[in-house]
Amino acid sequence: MKISIASFSFHGAVAQGTMDVFHYLEACRHRYHLDTADIWNGLMGPDVEVQLDEERLRKIRAAMDERSLTCVNYHADGCHPWEPDPEVRARHRSLAERHLKAAEILGAQTVRIDSGGADREWSNEEFDFIAQAYREFCTVADSAGFKIGPETHWGTTNYPDNMLKLHAAVNHPSYGILLHLGKDTWTSPDDYDRALAPIAVHTHIDQKTCYERLDSALSILIESGYQGALGVEHHTGKNELAEVEVQIGLVRRALSHLRQGRSDAYKGNPLLDPKIES
Repeated sequence: MKISIASFSFHGAVAQGTMDVFHYLEACRHRYHLDTADIWNGLMGPDVEVQLDEERLRKIRAAMDERSLTCVNYHADGCHPWEPDPEVRARHRSLAERHLKAAEILGAQTVRIDSGGADREWSNEEFDFIAQAYREFCTVADSAGFKIGPETHWGTTNYPDNMLKLHAAVNHPSYGILLHLGKDTWTSPDDYDRALAPIAVHTHIDQKTCYERLDSALSILIESGYQGALGVEHHTGKNELAEVEVQIGLVRRALSHLRQGRSDAYKGNPLLDPKIES
């Protein structure tokens, strides 16, 4: 099972101007010894026109190819289908189509475009609109060779029942979710992961999961038949290069234990600071 670094992990460095997409690709290959890229659109430039400039996208793809990196996920913010204002929905749709083209240029295997919706459940109008949008996205994805869906990380998508309902409604082989592991919006983090792992095509593994329940989270993924990458994601915006390195090491260690049939994957280490910043 491959490991990747969700490039949002370096959002602090991006904001400070010390990390861009090319630095990120170099770090993936030569600092962290990975053969994957996991690209957040915010890494690619200060605004949408820079991010989606086709000539620059092809330079990014060439840099990936030069380093033998595969784009396991492309996650695009700011283009979710549902917004209450119809004009905003239309702008988001146009932007989403451009991001889908970018994902194709980058050779992405999976794409995350969020759904929209801020409440516990979608209204009928919201749900029907969102499901239809993903069906149409899936037609593009099927032609381009990637899978697409929302992430379980804000608003209505935080709840497994909603995500399972949407998955059933879209009903397309190119549809799947980006599972942000271990949310506490269900009966337990383990139950949360167990409910959603079967429809996951990519994952985000945050610092809290790495420190507190990595062994059970990875076991649940493996038992579900998950075939995607393990996307390490760090959120604090501080000490990012080193913190990401620790999280990758913990995932590698836990995978090694699981391959050996051991049940004692990482549960804590007194040599590391156990405090989790939120």
